[in-house]
Amino acid sequence: MSGDAPLTAAQKTRAAPAWLHADAVCLLLLAVFTFAHRAVWFGDPVADFDEQLYSFIGWRMQFGELPFVDWWDRKPFGLFAIFGLIHALLGPSALAYQLAAAAVTSVSAWLTFLLARRCVDRVTATFTAAIAVMLIAAYANYSANSEVFFTPLMLGMAVLLVDGDHPRFARRAMLAMLLGGLALQVKYTVLPQCLFFGCWALWVEYRRGRSLVLLAGLAAIIALLGLLPTLGVALFYAVIGEFEAFWFANFASFFERAAAPQGRWTSSFYVGVSPLVVLSVGGIYAAFRMKRPAPFGGWAFFAAWALSALASVLLPSTVYLYYYAALAAPVALVALPLLDRTGPLRIAPAILLSAVLLYLLSLPARYEESLDQREAAHQLAAAIAPHVDDKDNCLWIWDGPTALYRLSESCVPTRYVYPDHLNNALEANALEVDQLAEVRRVLATRPGAIVTAARGVTIRNPEAMEIVEATLRRDYEPRLTVNMHEREITAWVRAPASAPASATTGTTPRR
Repeated sequence: MSGDAPLTAAQKTRAAPAWLHADAVCLLLLAVFTFAHRAVWFGDPVADFDEQLYSFIGWRMQFGELPFVDWWDRKPFGLFAIFGLIHALLGPSALAYQLAAAAVTSVSAWLTFLLARRCVDRVTATFTAAIAVMLIAAYANYSANSEVFFTPLMLGMAVLLVDGDHPRFARRAMLAMLLGGLALQVKYTVLPQCLFFGCWALWVEYRRGRSLVLLAGLAAIIALLGLLPTLGVALFYAVIGEFEAFWFANFASFFERAAAPQGRWTSSFYVGVSPLVVLSVGGIYAAFRMKRPAPFGGWAFFAAWALSALASVLLPSTVYLYYYAALAAPVALVALPLLDRTGPLRIAPAILLSAVLLYLLSLPARYEESLDQREAAHQLAAAIAPHVDDKDNCLWIWDGPTALYRLSESCVPTRYVYPDHLNNALEANALEVDQLAEVRRVLATRPGAIVTAARGVTIRNPEAMEIVEATLRRDYEPRLTVNMHEREITAWVRAPASAPASATTGTTPRR
């Protein structure tokens, strides 16, 4: 692998085909590495929590059912559309979206490599991109969480905008804003990053001598382009008469959800964010005390982007550690002066930090854990399946993996398919229905089986929990308990003496 010096912007513009050919080996290695370390979780239907919901709703879109109307969540339409497209092309399995997520993460690795090549040689850029994708996995995005899908869009914006001297910068800025608009339809918290890129584009045009009138016009255009995908989705829901459902799920409910006690920070995060701190602090120190990055403006662009990514992480009132995956690529790029193999420490920091991250991923142990969890999920599904059907004798997951609905081939008794929406006390005032009333309504349908967990992932609604536990004691018996994600998950089946309801008012997926 060649370790020649980074190309200038002008050289890249003139000789793009040759440049791409020279970097092909590096890009191939990054793709292989990305698929290899993420393969640990391939085929695991319960690898993580949120993507089980995205997968279910995306899968149901093939049958004409819509997010916010037939199935409720507050994530943007675009995220469900991605999963819907994946399942339409590759089938309904977890492996389908995990392979797609690995491919998308490979694109993130490639784009990180291309950005890094502005400041460093190919070897350093390859290590930098590998570090970025390992960070994505380290922050619980090893399966198919939303951060996986918006990261390449953010990187695409950076690729288009980092070169402020490009002769077609204005055109590239408009394309970048459209990418930002698509990213907003994956997760709205990317807004601070989009604002940064938009402000950067306007600043570049200002330095080029644009008048304030032209700048105002450009600002209006890029704002419109950034909002265009969301406006398109809103128009679609308005046309079908469901704008209110779209508005509440996407915006109003966000502000009505209560904040968790820890808010944006908890003491456990000190250890969790330490890799990001080491890389960013090390990169900043190296930039000013060891070897000044060249071009310095490009590196400063990465640093400013990293700050906007941090704002994305901290935007919600409740922050979970996996949100920090949004910082993976920009922080890896901030670390370039530390990783640079032409610096005082040569290749040692790049090798050492890559090895430490790979060790922290604990891939052999995570593989064994994944095998145990997927076996537990299939055992639960097998125990549940004889007691449910796809018509009106439904499974209800009070707390547990959403994937069990599909694995057991059961109907769903509520449009709030994600258990957290009905068991989480923070959601009590953020739904379109009264949380307790919906719990009572579901229980009144006499589900054929109910899944519970001994310990909640979030703060449970004590009143709802009391209602569920009373029903379980009276009408259900435990059939199987397994350990999954360090929680005891129990499948309860309706006791023989407890007759099923004659009809359900829930939601029955069509097959």
